[in-house]
Amino acid sequence: MVIHEAFNTSYLVALIMGLFSSLHCLGMCGSIIGALTLGLRKDIRAHTSTLVPYVFSYNFGRVLSYTTAGLLVGFLHKAVTVPFGQETGYRILQIGSALFMAGAGLYIAGWFPRFAYIERVGAGFWKFIEPVGRRLIPIHTLPSAFFFGVIWGWLPCGLVYAALALSATTGDIQRSALTMLAFGIGTLPAVMSVGIMTSLMSRLSQNRRFRQFAGVFMIMLAIFAAFPQLYPLRMQSM
Repeated sequence: MVIHEAFNTSYLVALIMGLFSSLHCLGMCGSIIGALTLGLRKDIRAHTSTLVPYVFSYNFGRVLSYTTAGLLVGFLHKAVTVPFGQETGYRILQIGSALFMAGAGLYIAGWFPRFAYIERVGAGFWKFIEPVGRRLIPIHTLPSAFFFGVIWGWLPCGLVYAALALSATTGDIQRSALTMLAFGIGTLPAVMSVGIMTSLMSRLSQNRRFRQFAGVFMIMLAIFAAFPQLYPLRMQSM
């Protein structure tokens, strides 16, 4: 069986990163989902059939922002490879991505809390757009929920930055965007749960051993990012 190299080296890794990032998403996006749902009318919140479309619209907007960020980061490969050359520039991005991912893994495991300081990178831009998102609350329409998600998708987050660092190594603008799309999809189980899986995920996020397992797994992904030849699913065509 031949698996496309792009899926091996970015899409699948980004999806797994998104799944494990859910432990962090509950702390950040969980409160935002709470603000969204509590701002809805009681008749909408009373039934899952009416609540889910609003939550879906919010998450669609959020994942769209991740994908857009991946598209923009895709240009970074060009900027780095021009002065350093194709091979050296790519290797710089590869090592940088691995360091970001390792830092994220250590952070999830609780061994490197200072990794959160990296979120200050986007603080300036966030202060500029955050008031726009707040003005959309309370949410009254599905388009408002969508635009609310678009705004909050730019919330400074170290784990999102780690995924962006991975997407920068793809060497292709389209692939970079798709990598961030895969990451966003990976975050959906926790954020879309709306009470169905929230209690389970909350217990897992507070379980020290599970967080350490997730952190070590992220560090392993970082090693694979730095040394793709070690990736177990990496298969070449005959």
